[in-house]
Amino acid sequence: MTESKIESFKSTREKQNAILAKYANQQQKRFFGLDAATYQAGALDKKTKELLGFTASLVLRCDDCILYHLIACKESGVTSEELSEAVGIAMLVGGSITIPHVRRAMSIWDEELQDTTI
Repeated sequence: MTESKIESFKSTREKQNAILAKYANQQQKRFFGLDAATYQAGALDKKTKELLGFTASLVLRCDDCILYHLIACKESGVTSEELSEAVGIAMLVGGSITIPHVRRAMSIWDEELQDTTI
């Protein structure tokens, strides 16, 4: 049985984060701490923040970020309908160049995330 794209992503990210932590200086550690804190619930709930992260990642065309936020969206309870609206905003803002990234994201959502609990 082959490893899913999500399992592979999580495994690789975990290994690379361990290496990154080994060499990270104080400034980098502060940045990572800020990143983690930013997605915690505040005036906006975590689900909304993850949808914003997902949308921004599509516009910026960062496949690792797209997948990270796609997984976090599922974990936060985002529905297919909510995700679809976020994709619409990303396509409007980012233009047609986002379409290949949207295709990959929605394929993973359809194949691995839509009907699952993480």
